[in-house]
Amino acid sequence: MATSIRPCCTGIARITDVYIKPRPLHLNGKVGRSHKTDEQEFWQLIDYTADIDIKAKLKEWETYYNCHRPHSALSGKAPFEVLRGKLLKTHEKV
Repeated sequence: MATSIRPCCTGIARITDVYIKPRPLHLNGKVGRSHKTDEQEFWQLIDYTADIDIKAKLKEWETYYNCHRPHSALSGKAPFEVLRGKLLKTHEKV
């Protein structure tokens, strides 16, 4: 989990990291799927012949992935939308 959203996730929304035992990628679907998505949607789009700032490109990708990209596991919502919904529900209860 990105360190910048960790306090919101673990504190207010009660979203926690889940430890996944190290295994070969073909036996660990979660990590394997994550790597496949990164390869298909990020690394293949990078032009290594140009002078690029890889950190800036990665930050841009992470923002898109977490705030705008629909995720089928989240019913077509972006992770930020789900987190925002959990935070609003928690705030309403207080």
